[in-house]
Amino acid sequence: MYIEGFVLAVPTANKEKYRQHAESAVQLFKEFGMTRMVECWGDDVPDGTLTDFKRAVNAKEDETVVFSWCEYPDKQTRDEAFQKMMSDPRMAELGEMPFDGKRMIMGGFAPIVDTARALDK
Repeated sequence: MYIEGFVLAVPTANKEKYRQHAESAVQLFKEFGMTRMVECWGDDVPDGTLTDFKRAVNAKEDETVVFSWCEYPDKQTRDEAFQKMMSDPRMAELGEMPFDGKRMIMGGFAPIVDTARALDK
């Protein structure tokens, strides 16, 4: 398994627009190889003393921090999915993102502990 994680600031007024935008992308992303997508709306995101989620994405007072991730079978599938996303004209049909993509942080992660999988064994 390979995880692509995201943290972003979404105007609080755009919560439903964001949810709809994410849901409209699911089928396309699954076609590209994603096996799971989780979108989490900030509910208890405290201010830190040195760093925190809000500062990481320069969230404004009227924005909510969103934490999300996509799961892929492996890094190669994720890398290929990214290339497909960049070249597939259907991506433009998803419309304008309801947030400032320049402040989104993202990265790929290889799990080293996964209690759900460990409990399955």
